[in-house]
Amino acid sequence: MPGSDYTLATTSAVGPDGAPVAAGAINGGLLRRGAPVTAPIVTIQVDDIDAALASVVAQGGQVALSRQPVGEMGFSAYFIDTEGNTLGLWQNAI
Repeated sequence: MPGSDYTLATTSAVGPDGAPVAAGAINGGLLRRGAPVTAPIVTIQVDDIDAALASVVAQGGQVALSRQPVGEMGFSAYFIDTEGNTLGLWQNAI
């Protein structure tokens, strides 16, 4: 993605919403290592990042990085679960 440290890693065709069209297919991206992303992270697609982060906090987790735009594609956020694992959230812009 021009102007950022984020590179798409696309291994499967995508539809107009940017999601893979084949069932079970996974696409993703790579970004420069730095807190809170210091290792590969499982990222979960959600309809509403803010609502998902509120649910994480309500269940004892912590927000590591609140909602951030990723170009014009969507938004990402990161949280730490109750076992100390960092996970990501993704919300499409469309």
